[in-house]
Amino acid sequence: MTGTVLTILAMDWIEFAVRWLHVITAIAWIGSSFYFIALDLGLRKTQSLPAKAHGEEWQVHGGGFYHIQKYLVAPEHLPEHLTWFKWESYATWLSGFALLAIVYYGGAELYLIDESKMALSVWQAVAISMISLAGVWTVYSLLCRSPLAANPTILMLVLYVMLVALSWGFHQIFTGRAAFIHLGAITATIMSANVFMVIIPNQKIVVADLRAGRTPDAKYGRIAKLRSTHNNYLTLPVIFLMLSGHYPLAFATEYSWLIASLVFLMGVTIRHYFNSRHARAGNPRWTWVATTAIFIIIMALSIWPAMRDDNDEGMYTDDDTAMLTIPPHLQAFHNDERFEDVNDIVSGRCAMCHAAEPLWDGIAVAPKGILLETPMQIAAEAKAIYIQSGVSHAMPPANVAYMEPEERALIREWFEAAVN
Repeated sequence: MTGTVLTILAMDWIEFAVRWLHVITAIAWIGSSFYFIALDLGLRKTQSLPAKAHGEEWQVHGGGFYHIQKYLVAPEHLPEHLTWFKWESYATWLSGFALLAIVYYGGAELYLIDESKMALSVWQAVAISMISLAGVWTVYSLLCRSPLAANPTILMLVLYVMLVALSWGFHQIFTGRAAFIHLGAITATIMSANVFMVIIPNQKIVVADLRAGRTPDAKYGRIAKLRSTHNNYLTLPVIFLMLSGHYPLAFATEYSWLIASLVFLMGVTIRHYFNSRHARAGNPRWTWVATTAIFIIIMALSIWPAMRDDNDEGMYTDDDTAMLTIPPHLQAFHNDERFEDVNDIVSGRCAMCHAAEPLWDGIAVAPKGILLETPMQIAAEAKAIYIQSGVSHAMPPANVAYMEPEERALIREWFEAAVN
C-alpha cells in the first residue's frame, strides 16, 4: 500500500474526526441555546426577588436543586468570576467550516460542482462558496443595523426572502447536496457571527461599564436580544439542512430549492410552540397542524416529479447520466486495465440499488443519491467504492449481493493502481 493510498485513507479518518467534533460542539451549542431560551421565557417574578432582579427559576436536576436569578443589567455586586457561553458556538463554526473544506472543497469535482448547471473550475466554485458565506453575513448585518431592526417581524420576513433567493440561486450553481449544505452553512455563519460579532462584544461592554462604575447603555441588550431571537428560530432548519446529505429525496429532486425554503417555515412553527410552552403562554396546537402540513407538502414536492407522465428524466437532476466524456481527473480510473472488470462487479453487485430506478425491494431512491450505472458514475465514485467495498465490507449491506473476496481485492488493486 503506497503513501498516496495511505494518505487517502488517513484523510477519511480525519474527516470522521472533524465530523465527530462538529457534532459534539453542535450538541453543546444547541443544548445551551435551548436551555437558556427555555430558562429566559420561564422566569417568574416573586416578591422575594433582590433589587434589580428581573426574575427567577427553581430547577431540579441530577439530584440537586438550582436557584437561578436573572438581572437585565447586573446585581449590586458583580462577581469576578463569570461563565461565558461562547466557545460552543465558535468551535461549532470552525469545525463545520473545516468539514466543508475537507468534503466539498477537497472533493469539489464530485460533491460541489455540477457541470450540467454551471461549468466551474475548482477555484471558481470554492471562491463562490467562500464569498457567499462572507457576503450574506455582511448583508444580514447591515439589515439588522437598518431601520428594519425597529420592526423585528418585517426584518424576519426580509431575511426569509433572502434565504429563499439563496436556496434557488445555489441550486442553479452547485449540486443539490452542496446547495443544501451551503444554505445550512450560511445560516450557521449568521448564527455564530451573531455570537462572535455582536452578542459577546455587547455583553463585554456592559460588564466593563459595570466594573468601572458606569451605567450601561440599554441598547446593547436590545441589539443582542434581536440577534438571539434570530438564532432561536434558525437552529432547527440548520440541523435539517446538515442531515439532508443522507436523504436524496430532499436534495436531489426538481423542487429541492423549494423544499429547503419550506424547512425554514417548519423551524418557525416548531420553535413557536416550544417558546409558548416555556413562557407559559398557552398550548398553540395549531403549530403541530401547520408543521405537519408543511412536511406533507415537502414530501409531495419530492415525489410528485417522478410520478408525472411527462417525466422521462427520473428523480435526479444533479447527475448527467448521459455524459459519456470522462473528465481528466477521472481518466486514471477509467483507463486502468482493471476497470472493465470493476465495472462488471459494480454493475452486478451495487447497481440494483444505486440506480435511477432501483430494483431492490423497499428502495425507491438510490442511497445518498449515488448512481453507479455508467462508467462515468463509477469512475466518479471510485474513492467511495474503494472504501465502502474494497477496504471495508460496508457495501453491499450485509453482503446481500454476495460480493466475493476476490472482487473486493480487484477493487482495491484498481483504485490503488489508479491513484499512484
